[in-house]
Amino acid sequence: MLSDNRLPPGDAAMPNPLEELSLEQLRQRTSMKWRRYAPDVLPLWVAEMDVRLAPAVAAALHRAVEIGDTGYPAGSEYPEALQAFAGRRWNWDGVPVERTASVPDVMMGIVQVIRLVTDPGDPVVINPPVYPPFYAFLSHDSRRVMEAPLGSDLRLDLGALESAFRRARAGAKKVAYLISNPHNPTGVVHTREELAAVAALARRYGVRVVSDEIHAPLVLAGARFTPYLSVEGGEDAFALTSASKGWNLAGLKAALAFAGPEAAGDLARLPEEVSHGPSHLGVIAHTAALREGEQWLDALLAGLDANRALLVELVAEYLPEVRLHSPEGTYLAWLDCRALGLEGQRALGQSFVVSDLAGPAKMFLERARVALSSGHVFGSGGEGWARLNFATSRAILTEAVTRMGEAVRSA
Repeated sequence: MLSDNRLPPGDAAMPNPLEELSLEQLRQRTSMKWRRYAPDVLPLWVAEMDVRLAPAVAAALHRAVEIGDTGYPAGSEYPEALQAFAGRRWNWDGVPVERTASVPDVMMGIVQVIRLVTDPGDPVVINPPVYPPFYAFLSHDSRRVMEAPLGSDLRLDLGALESAFRRARAGAKKVAYLISNPHNPTGVVHTREELAAVAALARRYGVRVVSDEIHAPLVLAGARFTPYLSVEGGEDAFALTSASKGWNLAGLKAALAFAGPEAAGDLARLPEEVSHGPSHLGVIAHTAALREGEQWLDALLAGLDANRALLVELVAEYLPEVRLHSPEGTYLAWLDCRALGLEGQRALGQSFVVSDLAGPAKMFLERARVALSSGHVFGSGGEGWARLNFATSRAILTEAVTRMGEAVRSA
């Protein structure tokens, strides 16, 4: 018997954000998730959630619009809110305001930070399968992408990482390592011990670490997020984050870059014009989320945890040939569809196009009218896999997996 995905007793003070909007309401949206495909497609691909704005965020934006507060951003409320949030959620003092910088969004901030510690042609190590823009943004900025693939358990392979660091260092004076923490698409939440081992390797080989922590607020029951800069050995590293993923604010641009104590001088060299990129309304929204949006976040996490359990049941019932690697964080499920024999296309690495579809994702779109992210665009190891976004209602999730199962049986 499938779970009904209701929030546990005691968590009913705030409704499950994932159950507040119907499919008809969602189809009124004009964002990428809902406009990429035809109306008969259930879109479970790009990282947008099917939720309303958190009440605290909506109220802050309404206040700003009402008084016409739509000018240029100013002040330090955003980094202060993040520091306080880090203390409450992760028992970490965070980074002082003087070691933070405003950036338009996390990926643009990553590019700017990579420019501070490497030169064109220098290598940047990544862990595929990994968020596809890592390939695109780095290669478009004339950096050489080097892969240190994840292990068969989808966790960091420290041996592969050390080998990549050694090869990178042999051919370049400057090397960076871009880590996804938590990891996208696998949903792995790196442990403190894993990150400490990474920091030790980076120190040994003189590699500068840049941690993408955009999914940090989205850690599910059974795991605990560790900020990279809180780990011994991470003093010369950088991290970037925002409230974008935790509160569904991708359209309200504002993010923060922060530096370990030994990297403060590098961050001070960030071009002044970069700080002009964030939107004032974005800063207002992200600050409100971090300051006042935790009750909503907790309700969301309970809903995501229930959806994760539901997805496990649905895949077992309707897609028994598919292996689901249950995520520890994010709202992204990494589906091993290789047993379906639908690969048909090698991983494209840095030449991918994000909208490219191949293998199982292509089949599920054509035969089930369910849109997933194609595994091959995540680099080496992604061929034959697909990424599914389960930040939706139980009704949509159930309908999507049911359709996928019917498509496999009718193939």
